[in-house]
Amino acid sequence: MSIRIAPFAGLLAVALLAQPAAAQTLYKSTTPDGRIIYSDKPPPDAVKTEKRQMDTSKKGVVPPSTGEKSTLKELEGGRQSRQMSQDRVRKAEIALHDAEVALEMGKEPQPNERIGTVKGASRLNEAYFERQKKLEEAVEAARVNLERARAVK
Repeated sequence: MSIRIAPFAGLLAVALLAQPAAAQTLYKSTTPDGRIIYSDKPPPDAVKTEKRQMDTSKKGVVPPSTGEKSTLKELEGGRQSRQMSQDRVRKAEIALHDAEVALEMGKEPQPNERIGTVKGASRLNEAYFERQKKLEEAVEAARVNLERARAVK
């Protein structure tokens, strides 16, 4: 039985593919409440209906033109440039945050940054103040770097 069906199915497929594509009809209708409806049949309650023939005779996909390719290249280059700029700003913001956190956490003296006094107390030595100065310089450098990154935008 399948031997008889196969030739008929093949003939049917060839017959359907050989027919030219018919133009599709599209109706743009406006309802009484002002809504616009697109359909293949006009609604009976439409106030206004426009009939449009859709051209389906074009076959395949048309490749982009040289102008479209160059425009796409320019847009992609601009997008990449903006993305790189945003990445630089974000990295600079993170670096500034890290430097500020390090400065805040570095306020506590380290064990080797105290000197004992005659009365048994202790005071901070030069190593502590040098470390604080380096932390503050790192914060300032991170701020300058962030301002430069923002200015490049």
